[in-house]
Amino acid sequence: MNNIFLDRISQFEPGDFPFISVYLNTETNENGQRDFDSFLKKQLSEHEDKYESGTSNRESYDSDVLKIEEFVSKIEPSTSGVAVFASTGREDFFEAFEFEVPFDDNHFFVLEKPRIYPLVRLISQNPMFAVVSADTNSANIYVFKRGKTIEREEIGGTKTNRSEVRGWSQMRYQRHIENFHQQHAKEVITELENIVRDEKIDRIILAGDQAVIIPILREEMSKELNEKVIEVLSLNVNTPEHELLDAAMQAVQKNDTVVDKEKIDYLLEHNYDEGVGVAGFAKTLTALLNGQVQELYITSDIENITYNTGQINKILKDYAPGEDGDMPDPHRHTLLIDELLVRAAESADEIRFIEDPELLKEAGGVGAILRYQAKVVSNP
Repeated sequence: MNNIFLDRISQFEPGDFPFISVYLNTETNENGQRDFDSFLKKQLSEHEDKYESGTSNRESYDSDVLKIEEFVSKIEPSTSGVAVFASTGREDFFEAFEFEVPFDDNHFFVLEKPRIYPLVRLISQNPMFAVVSADTNSANIYVFKRGKTIEREEIGGTKTNRSEVRGWSQMRYQRHIENFHQQHAKEVITELENIVRDEKIDRIILAGDQAVIIPILREEMSKELNEKVIEVLSLNVNTPEHELLDAAMQAVQKNDTVVDKEKIDYLLEHNYDEGVGVAGFAKTLTALLNGQVQELYITSDIENITYNTGQINKILKDYAPGEDGDMPDPHRHTLLIDELLVRAAESADEIRFIEDPELLKEAGGVGAILRYQAKVVSNP
């Protein structure tokens, strides 16, 4: 799971200086105002007292506070979520990101390294997808990612009506219309194929008259492209972009619910000795340390992630001699879960957050599909 937001953030090892991670929901309330300010001020003030005045840690923290306050005072009006990472003492590190989708809540962490769980969750739950909005004369192809329009392609044709073909027989006229519609659909799908290939998109939503244009579009789509279609919406080509995005995101979430269950059912069916599925924190962590995980599944509610501390401690000790950096303390729930995500971000193809807590409940909230069959055990 390669992502520019995680490249630098996830590489930090624990250090001596405080490392601040801030996640803010910056959506406006019913009065059109943002209300994260009080939360942020309270957290910054409360954590300040943990560092003695005049110490290097306090100087680093105070510098971070100034940078954070300056950044949040300038966020864009369209921003719904903000992530900030700061540690002046760690080579003057400061990274901040703005998103057009919100975080589920406001979070403030001061640890030895960045806290990445909320960031990975937001990225994972807001994938890139394409929407084709079309009628028989025109089409728009949108690429949406994290609540934002990344790309828009407009495809238009020449309108054909009865006044332009006066004197033709009805049959000849109908054939002309059908040929025009087919050519238009072919142009739309050719452009869609190029976008899907270039952007590596695996989800497509079609929007239009399901009795007229949709069948023509699907006829022009390859089997591979058809398999990427997750929903068809009965919205016309003139639907405002924000309404189309809202409907499309609802369709993506609906599809996620179905796919979540399918994937966890497959995982549990293959969770046996030398199977490609592993369930539970210990087995999943070991598989990640071995570089075997293809897809990591983790519950969206961190409180539902459980494990045996003694068992995890043994696994970490077994692997520690071969590791470059310090392994997390198994008693530090927060850091241990982040370690799981860091490993997956480095080597797995996908990190999938499962919304329904019941699906992974018996597995302690964590499971994985492996790249190859292997019996997953810790080092002797």
